[in-house]
Amino acid sequence: MHPPTHQILWIIFAVLVPLMLFLDLKVFHRKVHTVEFKEALKGCAFWIGLALLFNAGIYFTEGKEKALLFFTGYLVEESLSVDNLFVFLLIFSYFRLPKEYEHKVLFWGILGAMIMRAVFIVLGISLINRFHWIIYIFGAFLIYTGFQLFRRKEKEIHPEKNPIIRLLKKFMRITPDYEKDRFFIRKDNQVWATPLFVILLVVETTDVIFAVDSIPAILAITTDPFIVYTSNIFAILGLRALFFALSGLMRMFYYLHYGLSVILVFIGTKMLLMSYIKIPVGIALGVIASILCISVAASLILDKPNKTPHVQ
Repeated sequence: MHPPTHQILWIIFAVLVPLMLFLDLKVFHRKVHTVEFKEALKGCAFWIGLALLFNAGIYFTEGKEKALLFFTGYLVEESLSVDNLFVFLLIFSYFRLPKEYEHKVLFWGILGAMIMRAVFIVLGISLINRFHWIIYIFGAFLIYTGFQLFRRKEKEIHPEKNPIIRLLKKFMRITPDYEKDRFFIRKDNQVWATPLFVILLVVETTDVIFAVDSIPAILAITTDPFIVYTSNIFAILGLRALFFALSGLMRMFYYLHYGLSVILVFIGTKMLLMSYIKIPVGIALGVIASILCISVAASLILDKPNKTPHVQ
């Protein structure tokens, strides 16, 4: 990659993302409100369009190969994120979170995710560059995760077992009720956490688990830090709008996790064989997109068992 171009793209990304987040929080969602379906669709179109526009910039400055790598990484991260939205839905249901506060939790959760993903990506690339054999461990882990995902029947959440929440309760009092959209309040000359902050911690710690799966998956596609991080961030930036757009439809995608499990096994196998067989990025993209389309189509066409996610 030509250094000046590389630096320009980093600068554009570094300016664009904070600017869009600022506008999202201070302009478009300045007032607390429930995000309706129509607004969510507009948000999805905006964030996906922004990612594709950035992808076009990579195409014209870095070429077709880099652009395909970005789009493949974006598609993998976005598809894995859709499955993770089920868990967010369960967390919000468990805590009976009012719908008008969901956007704020997801917004600050994504900011934390951006920092954690950066740490995971730097560590992952450093390990691969220093110990090349670790790529086989990542590949085996993805295959194992894929088989585990395939066998999973229903999702359960147990926030009361979260060690971060247990630690918080030892050092800080938690209000029994929500205090509007506030994370903390001052009461009896003490700082109290609200249930909204507890939910944010659960979302953040849950994202760490998600990252353990998603980061090795994208490192199997490329170890270019710029491509890995930007595609990852653009994927999770659209997560909030995607959540509100699909929240009422998520239970329809019963067979999606089967498709995701096949994708993880495919990517893990690709990682294990990359020293012997180089699968062109275009073919990898086609395989991933085809698996996603088949699993979504199966969810919409085939009869599904009469099961709903378990919420305690």
